[in-house]
Amino acid sequence: MQLHHRHPWNLTPAEAIALQKELRTEVVSNRPIDIEAIGLIAGVDVSVKNEQSQAAVVVMTYPGFLPVETVLAQRPTPFPYIPGLLSFREGPVLEEAFEKLKSVPDVFLFDGMGIAHPRRIGIASHMGLWLDRPTIGCGKTLLCGRYKDLAEEKGAMAPLVDKGETIGVALRTRTARNPMFISPGHLADIATAAALVLACSPKYRLPEPIRMAHNAAGQFSS
Repeated sequence: MQLHHRHPWNLTPAEAIALQKELRTEVVSNRPIDIEAIGLIAGVDVSVKNEQSQAAVVVMTYPGFLPVETVLAQRPTPFPYIPGLLSFREGPVLEEAFEKLKSVPDVFLFDGMGIAHPRRIGIASHMGLWLDRPTIGCGKTLLCGRYKDLAEEKGAMAPLVDKGETIGVALRTRTARNPMFISPGHLADIATAAALVLACSPKYRLPEPIRMAHNAAGQFSS
């Protein structure tokens, strides 16, 4: 798959923050996804073990969730763990994985944030600029913002608000389980991002493409 190479990755944390502030002006987070037109959807995740990062991208049919392609990439972890700068830790190995893809997914679901990020450019937004495809951030833990009045049943959602701006939703993908934090990455909007993630979560808390990517990324070769 062809990528839009936007910048080098060997940056200091201060340089990374400055770059995020520049790139966030290019993120499109108000464009509805045409869910009916989706044929292929990808889940994206990265695991780290012994300072090695392994990225997995799992492409599946939609809505059937049949596996089409799984690609892996592994390399030394290049950047310290700093909240808000995940894309600089995971971006280089994700770039390698994306370049291995033979298929071209219509939408990418990331284990990480989209615009639900202090500078409105989480990994799904950042890598969306490289992919130039619709991307969605699916966070398991809250990075920023607040929500309230979330019912216990599957499908319940509440706006995620930060500094007066609605940046996503808290979405219950399974009854009585902790919510997922869903936000547009790039070329998406909040409403269709949430609807698609719910449609991709028929059984588990994690959307099926991300669940499969998570399992693949965690299987390090010895």
